[in-house]
Amino acid sequence: MTRTSLAATLRRVYIVLGVVLVVSLVARMADQIPGIAGSPAQKVFASIYDWLKDMALVLVTVVAAYLANVFQKRSKFVGALEREWRGIVKTKNALYVYCEKSYPTADDYLAAFSRISATIDNMRIVYRNVGETGALVGLYPYAPLHDMRRALQTIDPRKSKSITPEQQRLVREAILQAFYALRENFLEELDLEQPTHALLVSRARRLKAPGAAEWARRDQERQHDAMRRQSPTSPDVDLFLAELYEREQMSERNGAARNGRAAATANAPQQG
Repeated sequence: MTRTSLAATLRRVYIVLGVVLVVSLVARMADQIPGIAGSPAQKVFASIYDWLKDMALVLVTVVAAYLANVFQKRSKFVGALEREWRGIVKTKNALYVYCEKSYPTADDYLAAFSRISATIDNMRIVYRNVGETGALVGLYPYAPLHDMRRALQTIDPRKSKSITPEQQRLVREAILQAFYALRENFLEELDLEQPTHALLVSRARRLKAPGAAEWARRDQERQHDAMRRQSPTSPDVDLFLAELYEREQMSERNGAARNGRAAATANAPQQG
């Protein structure tokens, strides 16, 4: 179930619930509405209100079951869409690797072609063709996948014994262009959101200093004391691991010191 069909379904549910609530409100207040109070219509509205009150549990159960089914379909669709996208990414990578090989073999080509062919056909379990009818095939929903296939077919080693690096470069760039266009549209259905804690700068580095809270250090030292009171089962192994640990800690301390000196140098005022 696509995002559009889900929104349309929820809209219909909201409309039906709104109508039921309005009818129930009018039926409840019928004895106070001019033109209805004291008329035969009041008895009709009173009967409607009694019926809605008796059927409220049934109506709520039916609506809840219907919405649960709707969201289950949506969940399955999104899961299938995610699996298809992972397959597309793997296919793009396989085609890219094929284009990077200096001397691709027929087996290499068949493996790459098999992957793009499977990806194209697997789309059938996610989307139907656009404009497909009982008499018409329709249009494939994501044409860039066929662009990738057609580009790959131009460097089939079974048909050409002299595939040049320029041909491979052109096919590689065509595959990447098709993939980028596909990514821009395919992922829209997944309702992706921007990350709350995005890291948007290049050359990013860890801002936290090495170390831990004092209470954690005390816990660590208590555990060390408990281990030292016991005889090691393998003294050579314990000594080996202790040396590795100290060596790693020393390396981290030296790295932190170097980073601190570099930051101080970068922040120092420049002499004019």
